[in-house]
Amino acid sequence: ILLLFNQDWRSAINRSAEAMTLFAVMCAGLFPIIHLGRPWVVFFILPYPNSMALWPQFRSPLLWDVFAVSTYLTVSLLFWFTGLIPDLATLRDRSKGTAKTIYGLFALGWRGSAIHWFRYEMAYILLGGMSAPLVVSVHTIVSFDFAVSLLPGWHTTIFPPYFVAGAVFSGFAMVMTLLLICRYLLNLHNYITIKHLENMNKIILVTGSVVGYAYVTEFFIAWYSGALYEKFAFMNRAFGQYAWAYWIMVSCNVITPQLFWFKKIRTSIPLMFALSLVVNIGMWFERFVIIVTSLANDFLPSSWDFFTPTWVDMGTILAPFMTLPMASAVYDIPNIECQSTSVVTNTALTTAYRGAGRPEATAAAERAMDLFAVAVGMDPAEVRRQVDLHSPSRDRISRPATRDCARMVQ
Repeated sequence: ILLLFNQDWRSAINRSAEAMTLFAVMCAGLFPIIHLGRPWVVFFILPYPNSMALWPQFRSPLLWDVFAVSTYLTVSLLFWFTGLIPDLATLRDRSKGTAKTIYGLFALGWRGSAIHWFRYEMAYILLGGMSAPLVVSVHTIVSFDFAVSLLPGWHTTIFPPYFVAGAVFSGFAMVMTLLLICRYLLNLHNYITIKHLENMNKIILVTGSVVGYAYVTEFFIAWYSGALYEKFAFMNRAFGQYAWAYWIMVSCNVITPQLFWFKKIRTSIPLMFALSLVVNIGMWFERFVIIVTSLANDFLPSSWDFFTPTWVDMGTILAPFMTLPMASAVYDIPNIECQSTSVVTNTALTTAYRGAGRPEATAAAERAMDLFAVAVGMDPAEVRRQVDLHSPSRDRISRPATRDCARMVQ
């Protein structure tokens, strides 16, 4: 989304967000298997000819999850890989032997030519355009797991936009948590600046407000619909036996992000780290509230009960948390901090570095100054000293100090 809106500051966080997306989707791929209840027959959800004439139930949200997660993984992997192509080419050029062959294979013949950059940017934009609606569709399908049921608290049309906003909200919070750790451990302070982090906090503030609006709308719909079961479900969430979980959710997801209105908090590393953890906790409680409160108190009072997690539930929760650090541990990102000294010389600017260069124009201008000095009978250094601007100008980028050069030449 930031790519499509041409937000240049995304370059400091895009790799972290893309890598976290891949690890999260890998963990998400486990849950259709777990929710199936019979993981040993998981292959039945795949549409393939078989002797038992079994065919997937395409009206089941569980099957929608399979297609959504697999499509999301494919596009996310392509988006991540496309961004790595120039870097893989750099590794190819600096490697030897087998490593050079492997990197060369994945670099896809990249040479850094103008046509390569043009095709690279076009492919990146196209993948970004595919990913944006895919994010909406994936989280919409996840919300359909609940919304297409008839259970009070689940059967509501607000779930799709509610889940999409929550995904962006929790996604930025998780990226913030991991990014701050990497920034500290890998000494990336000059690459991931306070400005980048502040922009992320602004997005967390906006999406957190949208999520809070969705919470209020849920109660309004339950009241306005006149459905007794729906009213009870939401009143029970706020004031029933799970009220503690509901108000933790509201505090973490609605109240806490409002602190980012204050610039001092938006730019404080310890505070933004703590608040990102709070948001992550709040989003976990959101899923807990949605699932447990509706299942614990359904239509039939005789089936009501209080949820007590078993060791299987705890293992299901801890498994993704263990997968993420183990998956990310394969990366080793060496960083070098260096100090440089600029030397003023009497030669023309010859290197563009990171900006649009002007060596040809500079050389032509300097030669014209020499011809002008000969024509008027003046020393070339004296001409430069007299026509130089004596005050700094924002129109002059990376121009050497003319007076100092002229003094040294003379």
